[in-house]
Amino acid sequence: MCVCQTMEVGKYGKNATRSGDRGVLLEPFIHQVGGHSSMMRYDDHTVCKPLITREQRFYESLPPEMKEFTPEYKGVVSVCFEGDSDGYINLVAYPYVENEALEQDDMPERDQPRRKHSRRSLHRSSSGTEHKEEKPGLASDSTESIQETKSPRVDLHIHSDVPFQMLDGNSGLSSEKISYNPWSLRCHKQQLSRMRSESKDRKLYKFLLLENVVHHFKLPCVLDLKMGTRQHGDDASEEKAARQMKKCEQSTSATLGVRVCGMQVYQLDTGHYLCRNKYYGRGLSIEGFRNALYQYLHNGIELRKDLFEPVLAKLRSLKAVLERQASYRFYSSSLLIIYDGKDSRAGMFVERRAETRLKRVDSALPESLQDGSGTEPGCSAQPKVDVRMIDFAHSTFKGFRDDPTVHDGPDMGYVFGLESLINIMEQMREENQ
Repeated sequence: MCVCQTMEVGKYGKNATRSGDRGVLLEPFIHQVGGHSSMMRYDDHTVCKPLITREQRFYESLPPEMKEFTPEYKGVVSVCFEGDSDGYINLVAYPYVENEALEQDDMPERDQPRRKHSRRSLHRSSSGTEHKEEKPGLASDSTESIQETKSPRVDLHIHSDVPFQMLDGNSGLSSEKISYNPWSLRCHKQQLSRMRSESKDRKLYKFLLLENVVHHFKLPCVLDLKMGTRQHGDDASEEKAARQMKKCEQSTSATLGVRVCGMQVYQLDTGHYLCRNKYYGRGLSIEGFRNALYQYLHNGIELRKDLFEPVLAKLRSLKAVLERQASYRFYSSSLLIIYDGKDSRAGMFVERRAETRLKRVDSALPESLQDGSGTEPGCSAQPKVDVRMIDFAHSTFKGFRDDPTVHDGPDMGYVFGLESLINIMEQMREENQ
């Protein structure tokens, strides 16, 4: 076990102590829909991801007016790669101590090892219904091995009560319903396989602690959008820049300044999430992008028209903020749009009908005299939505880390993407009034 001293790292999990003698067992973050860095659940309010120094420094120097639109930065933890007696792999977080984790601050970002996505067993419980656990087997070293094997343990509670189903045939995963977002599972397996292969040379990793932005949503519907007309950072090699430019040219990044990177949307009629991944998003035309956005706002029963105004208000506010950020560039960053799949008139109506049926069984009173049965639940309050910028590993601004390239004016590629998104949503609102 790692021996770490105490440093301030934000909020500790229930298994950690201030003396640092016990760590926090990390769990996969089941609502990750995009990206290539595996997100891990630290506690109810906090997630963590492999640290990239540039991203850490960017979070530490955010302008105050941008903080409303980014996850709260909570610090750094040291993460140990540990095995258990059954041959499964665990990631355990401890308070970060300077010089104990492998230092990468002196390495250029492009020379740092690319941390892919992880897999491991989990033993910490959360507030959920008990499920029979399925964990990825680790017998094979191949990162492409996605097959799951049943664990002998049934004491884990990290799974969602709501099953996920990937709609894309090219996801590399079964289309069967599972307890993780399929992209989260893929990232998690790849991360841990990579870390296992490096474990002979490394004892500790540094992870960023960030706000869990979906914590307040009962059934979080998440749309991950890759923003901007350019994705490669200023420090990208010619080869990487060419690859990224090609992806942009062949997708809606060039035509709209935005493309779908992943999504999950709760379907009220079936009771499970439908998911899309980044490969689906890359192949969309402009009309395909519009259809994907429509699907994200549809719960299987109705189009969530009540979401238009609150989402548009957030997007317009973000656009105004970014237009004031001279010299900032957010290359390869994403935008999350989040709403609650349970927060809808159709959902309340379905629940109300179920409650009414139960009352009829238990009571001989006429339906009209039963408590509240003659009224429709109130729906006047606007639904809760959130819009957050994430992934700043390639972001820059004037004076940031002595970056040699200084850009003038706001990030118009990103702003163009926001304008496209706003225009499409406004058109969709008008068409569906």
